[in-house]
Amino acid sequence: MQKVLNWIEDKLMPPMAKFAEQRHMKAIRNGVISTLSLIMIGTLFLTISNLPIPGFEEWIMPYKADLVIPFRITMGLLGIYGSFSIGYNLTKSYKLDGITGGMLSLATFLMLTIPQNVDALLPEGEGLGLAWVMPMDYLGGSGMFSAIIAAIFASEMYRLFTKHNITIRMPEQVPPAVSRSFEALIPGFIIITIVWVIRVLIGFDVNKFLMDIFAPLVDIMGNNLLGVLLPMFFIHLLWAAGVHGMSIIGSLVRPMWLVMLDANADAFASGTPITELPYIAPEQFYQWTVTIGGAGVSISICILLLFCRSKFLKQVGRFSLLPGIFNINEMLIFGVPIIMNPILALPFIGAPLVTTTISYFAVKFGLVNGFISNQAWTLPAPIGAYLSSGNDWRMIVLVVVNILVAMVIYLPFVQMYDKQMLAEEKENEAATQTA
Repeated sequence: MQKVLNWIEDKLMPPMAKFAEQRHMKAIRNGVISTLSLIMIGTLFLTISNLPIPGFEEWIMPYKADLVIPFRITMGLLGIYGSFSIGYNLTKSYKLDGITGGMLSLATFLMLTIPQNVDALLPEGEGLGLAWVMPMDYLGGSGMFSAIIAAIFASEMYRLFTKHNITIRMPEQVPPAVSRSFEALIPGFIIITIVWVIRVLIGFDVNKFLMDIFAPLVDIMGNNLLGVLLPMFFIHLLWAAGVHGMSIIGSLVRPMWLVMLDANADAFASGTPITELPYIAPEQFYQWTVTIGGAGVSISICILLLFCRSKFLKQVGRFSLLPGIFNINEMLIFGVPIIMNPILALPFIGAPLVTTTISYFAVKFGLVNGFISNQAWTLPAPIGAYLSSGNDWRMIVLVVVNILVAMVIYLPFVQMYDKQMLAEEKENEAATQTA
């Protein structure tokens, strides 16, 4: 195991760390993260509209359509918010005006969806009119891939035009907001014209094309056991070698996780039973049933450390337990340490794979609800799992089972490490007394 960790540290870590800091990946990561508050707000309304209270469903039915409107305007338009935020962050990384980059990215994304002219029944006495509507099929999580492509395209075009000074420069006396608007005029016109030609004149549906490409991958990652296990394996392998696995792997797969959560929430809002949702494993699946207390099912190690004979490990367990309840595990990761520790690296990687498998089959066979909402990551896992799964008490049982299973996996390795640390402490004490 030590050879593997050394290989990761020497060979794999440098390019992966560099990849994580690449400006486009950082922009995507920061842009997607900035939408999380809206996701939580939207899914909160979705959860409220489906509270498992006897008689509540009949009472809320006349108001349900109105109650889920905040969900439609937040998660249902996730691609809009994401395109602006990604474009803003990417443009700022080039030391250009972020607002302009965000606006151009948003306009580019919206150009990928053609408004529809449909008949609209106006109030009585005003007759039949026509209304332009924007289909929402690809404006939410399903359009996140398009949002990323649109933001990168618009931001890079804006940078290219600015670099070569193909902009309208205004005198210094002109207010900055007005000056920025004119600077964006030429690149904005070219960007929108290019997208208009592709989408309208040629008729190439970029949204559908991207979804057709990624749909098999999303399906594998959301409903196939191997696909569900792979992110956890690589995240924890990198963590064990000292690299923040989630920041690297999460940058790649989080757009797919958002597509899954959006599809689940939309299906549930449309009446699909919560045990028959389209996807098993959006990000919340891992967050609440696998990485309990943090990466590696950390809460299990915290509990075991409390019973160690090593004074140091016992102390680390005491200090780490409370933060671990709220999914903060840096003190444990770096304190034990788990990073570059050949004894604990194996269960640190293996335990999440086992709990992922247990949770996968629990959701697949309807033993627990699927996941429809995003909750604050600092919630204790049983509470977060309960709320994120539509208030399913069985999720609490699953979380407890996974903690106990992880403890069983960790136990022999923790005992081995405890003996090693205890021997070192006794040697140090003896050396101190001798001195």
